[in-house]
Amino acid sequence: MSAARPLVSVFSDQGEVSASVPMPAVLKAPIRPDLVQFVHTNMAKNKRQPYAVSTKAGHQTSAESWGTGRAVARIPRVRGGGTHRSGQAAYGNMCRGGRMFAPTRVWRRWTRKSNLTQRRYACASALAASSLPALVMARGHRIDNIPEVPLVVSDSVESITKTSAAVAFLKRVNAFQDIERVKSSRKLRTGKGKLRNRRYVQRRGPLIIYNADNGLVKAFRNVPGVELAQVSRLNLLSLAPGGHVGRFCVWGESAFKKLDSIFGTWRKTSEEKSNYNLPRSIMTMSDITRIINSDEVQSSVRPAKTKAKRADLKKNPLKNMKVMLRLNPHAAAVKRQAYLASNKKARQELLEKKRKTTKKPAKKGAKKTGK
Repeated sequence: MSAARPLVSVFSDQGEVSASVPMPAVLKAPIRPDLVQFVHTNMAKNKRQPYAVSTKAGHQTSAESWGTGRAVARIPRVRGGGTHRSGQAAYGNMCRGGRMFAPTRVWRRWTRKSNLTQRRYACASALAASSLPALVMARGHRIDNIPEVPLVVSDSVESITKTSAAVAFLKRVNAFQDIERVKSSRKLRTGKGKLRNRRYVQRRGPLIIYNADNGLVKAFRNVPGVELAQVSRLNLLSLAPGGHVGRFCVWGESAFKKLDSIFGTWRKTSEEKSNYNLPRSIMTMSDITRIINSDEVQSSVRPAKTKAKRADLKKNPLKNMKVMLRLNPHAAAVKRQAYLASNKKARQELLEKKRKTTKKPAKKGAKKTGK
């Protein structure tokens, strides 16, 4: 990671290491993809051009409703006769040749305002993400043969005036592989944009960030996918196209050194931005697993419990006889006595019933016999 590397190598225009410069603090700023996406969405809306349908569209005919009583809908209908058009419904959005529903207007709220602090934070996050090879590769850039990320080159590159020299330089620093990816991705745009001077689409290539333009812009502007930016005028739309962090950046040496004065560090404020402090990470180390498994933490925590204590399931003694006997051993005798008493009573009742059925009652009106 960039935080683990305090020095960055500077490569000459021949692709050889010529010097080293300290890593700017802004490249160690916290990376907030959510904030970058939010700010990018708002900023991208500010280049839209207003569009609307004509205010007369769908109403350039003479039509009037027939009213009720003619067994047809009350939609306005074209006047006249002798043609298919007469009597046809008009004006409504459900009608052929009618206006659209809620016709678009040019006074729509096209642009969005963005918080200045959020814009600066998003720019710092995009710069920090461009210094991590994993995020740059995840975005699709071909940097397998790049000697170092971030790639810093000497200021002699700013004096390149010919496109052939620019292509040769990109090949010497092994950055031309990303240009070939851009060239192979060029294809026709889908949709009506083909007819509106936007015929082709292609991927984004390297972003070359310079300090002084001594012919650099004209030399690189015709290389497919290459974009250029002045270090004092960095734009989030170029640093994170589509709101996705990890743009492959090629830095000029003086532009790279100027980042600390533009964004400041955690020890001094910015020289060019008023009342701005570089955002700081909430956690110095965000790898929670590494913190927990460190010797400092493990030496202070209690030993892990090897045998888990399981809670016993509480059983109802009124429904479970074994639990009842554990609580009250006399419960068995009480239950037996109750059983015998109930059986004795039942046998007594059965016996009484049998006795009543065997004893025959005397017939009424029987004559007594005697001498």
